Amino acid sequence: MKSILAIMALTILLSCNSNAKQRASVSSLKPDPKKELDASKERGGLIYTNFCIQCHMANGKGIPGTFPPLAGSDWLTNKRKESIHAVKYGQTGEIIVNGETYNSVMVSMGLSDEEIADVLNYVMNSWGNTQLKMVTASEVGEIQK
Repeated sequence: MKSILAIMALTILLSCNSNAKQRASVSSLKPDPKKELDASKERGGLIYTNFCIQCHMANGKGIPGTFPPLAGSDWLTNKRKESIHAVKYGQTGEIIVNGETYNSVMVSMGLSDEEIADVLNYVMNSWGNTQLKMVTASEVGEIQK
């Protein structure tokens, strides 16, 4: 009788341990939003260097009167959809950034939705900018011309 009880106790202990391992394994599959954002920003920094730095400068301050600043930009903060649209399709016509009017042309860089999300996550979280909501490729995909 004691051996049967010992076997039952051992079986219960092993199954509990197995369930704990399964729960730990499943929880490790859940995406970590901070890690996702950090990875996106890292990719976005490379894209920024390749496509944006020529006009908006390494410090994100742009060229006064010609190319608007991205650093501390009220336009980025207040016009999320317009910001995505500008990166996806380009920008023409007047815009007002931090109280200054800009009227130059930004051409579309031909980036994928994922690349656009990455570069915007980088820009929207650099040089004093902070966005609480990560830009995603699906959000970019919803923006139409």
